[in-house]
Amino acid sequence: MREVRLALLEADVNYKVAKEFTNRISERAVGSDVMESLTPAQMVIKIVNEELTSLMGGEEVRIKWSSKPPTVIMMCGLQGSGKTTHTGKLAKMLKKEGHRPLVVACDIYRPAAIEQLKVVAKGIDIPVFEMGKTAPVKIAKEAIKHAKDYGNDVIILDTAGRLHIDEALMGELATIKEEVKPQEILLVVDSMTGQDAVNVAKSFNDLLDITGVILTKLDGDTRGGAALSVRSVTGKPIKYAGTGEKMDDLEVFHPDRMASRILGMGDMLTLIEEAEDRLDQKKAQEMAEKLSKHKFDLNDLLDQFGQIKRMGPIKGILSKLPGVDTGKLDEMDVDDNLIYKNEAIILSMTPQEREKPSIINPSRKKRIAAGCGMKVEDVNRLLKQFEQMQKVMKQLGGKKGKRRKYKHLPGLGGPMNPMGGNNPFSGM
Repeated sequence: MREVRLALLEADVNYKVAKEFTNRISERAVGSDVMESLTPAQMVIKIVNEELTSLMGGEEVRIKWSSKPPTVIMMCGLQGSGKTTHTGKLAKMLKKEGHRPLVVACDIYRPAAIEQLKVVAKGIDIPVFEMGKTAPVKIAKEAIKHAKDYGNDVIILDTAGRLHIDEALMGELATIKEEVKPQEILLVVDSMTGQDAVNVAKSFNDLLDITGVILTKLDGDTRGGAALSVRSVTGKPIKYAGTGEKMDDLEVFHPDRMASRILGMGDMLTLIEEAEDRLDQKKAQEMAEKLSKHKFDLNDLLDQFGQIKRMGPIKGILSKLPGVDTGKLDEMDVDDNLIYKNEAIILSMTPQEREKPSIINPSRKKRIAAGCGMKVEDVNRLLKQFEQMQKVMKQLGGKKGKRRKYKHLPGLGGPMNPMGGNNPFSGM
């Protein structure tokens, strides 16, 4: 639990939230049955993932629509959080869904704020309603009348950003809420602000009783711990996540995916589930024991190829591993047929050759190549890869107890292996 807490703190989760969360995990994990296909450490990760997902709402939450159009959405947040940009992003998303949004310039204080909204709206072909330096409450009211006249079914109010919690401007937001009665009050939070996001969210929620949150800058190096903190402190759902600078870079927030991101796990839970369903766990355990005794031979490698084939395409497996850039997977030269070719080579060997590859001399290599319809070079390549694997296995076996921190909690900084200790990419 100490390691889980450290992982959460590194992801910028609020300290109190992390402490309460780990206490809850401890209560649930103690006495919990460990599934045969998982190690106790992996079972803890499974529980942590489920609790994180539950804490962030369990499932995505959409906009609440008014029974009588137009639906009014009020955007609020600190200055620099990306509020105006995300007003445009949200408008574009809603337009794609078949709505007719109208964005409203209620920020009359920041220089060029109205002009910025116009530029953003023009780029996505969304109408803008503005009345210059008129009082924001009056602008909002007039915008509703305008929307009814022109058939806009959703209004997005871009209110003034605060440098921090400014009492006068916060009071203005409360007045707009009282007069306009918006269906949604969305707080835009910069995920890079980390634990300070909690104070911001709490202040806005106490005054306005927000209905949801939009997290921005989730494409950065942050793991998104702010998502967990904000949801825990306010009790309000995170509805959208900004994932880039382009106007299309807005997604519906998925708690399960963010849970994996906070843990730094990629999509390892899916990989674990696939391993549970498709891999022979007894064979995996036997393999782990053989590896620990340095008794890995070509028969074992043949078994490994069979395990990999049951897991599906190699690129699909790689895409679920933490640290893998999925955007570059298409550029990678990964040939699934290599497994079948290597299987054919091993199957062309005698039982003695598989157990003791060192006895395979040039004449045997020619016979093996002829037996599987391949070249001697292919046989040499496989044997060389196998020799390199054996060296790696010996090195790993000699370094017990020297792993880095988080060694027991796969996904929290250390390597995770759902196959029970064996390498699924052996010989590739």
